[in-house]
Amino acid sequence: MEDIAIDDARYQFEVNLFGLARLTQLLLPAMRARGRGRIINISSMGGKVYMPLGSWYHASKHALEGWSDCLRLELKAFGIDVVVIEPGAIATEFGDVMVGPMLQRSGDGAYGRLANKLATATGETYASSKASRPQVIVDLLLKALRARRPATRYVGGLYARPMIFIRKWLGDRIFDRAVMSMVK
Repeated sequence: MEDIAIDDARYQFEVNLFGLARLTQLLLPAMRARGRGRIINISSMGGKVYMPLGSWYHASKHALEGWSDCLRLELKAFGIDVVVIEPGAIATEFGDVMVGPMLQRSGDGAYGRLANKLATATGETYASSKASRPQVIVDLLLKALRARRPATRYVGGLYARPMIFIRKWLGDRIFDRAVMSMVK
């Protein structure tokens, strides 16, 4: 958090929350007029869990989760469903997009040791065949779209279910230890 400019943090929120909010504002009048609709927001397991050096990303995804929950309650009376997709590690460029700037900002500073260990762990997950195929998320989207009564959340992809489970049921301290053991 310390190494990230506030303007970069704001941009993270623009991309992960305010862009979705504006699009939703534009679509809602038509959905309300039809008396039905379905909004599907792509969040991340990062909206329920957290990793070191990801404070602004996780804050934006946690905000998206809360915003979607409020929106679901507000729109229920209009027949509009709000669904959240929470992907885990998916075989995309996300790892590179995250690691490059993180190392540039923090690789040689006070957080250098942690940044380099996190970069290695992230690289091992995303550069290998470990990460889930993007089709996993496509399948969740289709399931959410086709469901007569969709779930409020769909979770899929590498690490998503176990990480969310550990955080929810075993508490923050155990989750903290599990996360930090990945970057030792």
